[in-house]
Amino acid sequence: MNKLLSATCLAAFGSALALGLVVSSASANEWPTDDIRLVVPYAPGGTTDVLSRRVADLLQQELDANVVVENRPGAGSTVGTGRLARGGRDANHTILMASPGHTIGAAIYPNLTYDPVEDFVFLQNMIDIPNVMVVPADSPYESVIEFVEAAKEENMTFSHSGVGSSIHMSGELFKTLTESNMTAVPFAGSGASLPALLSGDVDVSFENMPTVLSHIRSGDLRALAVTSAERSEYLPDVPTLSEVGEYNLDQFVTTAWFGLVAHSSFPEEAQSVMQDALAKVMEREEFLDFADQLGAEPGQVSGEEFKRFIADEVERWEGVAQQAGISQ
Repeated sequence: MNKLLSATCLAAFGSALALGLVVSSASANEWPTDDIRLVVPYAPGGTTDVLSRRVADLLQQELDANVVVENRPGAGSTVGTGRLARGGRDANHTILMASPGHTIGAAIYPNLTYDPVEDFVFLQNMIDIPNVMVVPADSPYESVIEFVEAAKEENMTFSHSGVGSSIHMSGELFKTLTESNMTAVPFAGSGASLPALLSGDVDVSFENMPTVLSHIRSGDLRALAVTSAERSEYLPDVPTLSEVGEYNLDQFVTTAWFGLVAHSSFPEEAQSVMQDALAKVMEREEFLDFADQLGAEPGQVSGEEFKRFIADEVERWEGVAQQAGISQ
């Protein structure tokens, strides 16, 4: 009888232990406990928005949780980003798709109420899109060297899609490094700036790859260089600016990057779950096909490495903005 009672007690203990382990395991992986908000700090329809919606759809499948995209545009992404930086009760279920505006904003908006590095955790860089130095098809300049030599003798114009955009700052960086005579010509978005470039009303632009790739392939624009560290597989015959070897352009490496960040209070458990899910998203064929359509490369950095990249970008753009006298 005692043996039977002991066996029964052991079985009951074993069941309780197993149940405890299940409960413990469940509590260790209970995030998310609510819908996840993915903030897009730009208006609907642009690259940041389209990318965010694709990522949200795939992330929802990986996490088996609702991921709701919310557009909060304004002031070069600083409105939506500033709201996230303030934290609050929803911060542990809110992420944001950051882009170059996250680092450039710190350079051109002197009265920001947040620190673009320390007030956030950096989850995953999703994609990198190089800019392309392009001139009109009938431009006399066949190479970067020819263009710089001419720009030292006469004033050139470069178009951009708005003050503080990666296109604008790439042009200013080029101007600074090469000590060229160049005047920025602002437009309200790439949709407005592209016709001026195609018609030859401006001399050059440093446009995002998706905007100009089809025009380069059709022969309506001539690509002189790409701004990435390596040549792009989409334009394999076009050199990088760092290949030029003169005029300090070995220092010129910049891309339009897009990555997910969260408030600094974002729980460690949530960071781990999110990073694991994002790694799976980035391996999916749907994501890779989407990146391919943009002429983009999947991002390579996450966590602390991503944070160091952001800190370096902030420092770089602060220097460019100061030299160019850009402030909002």
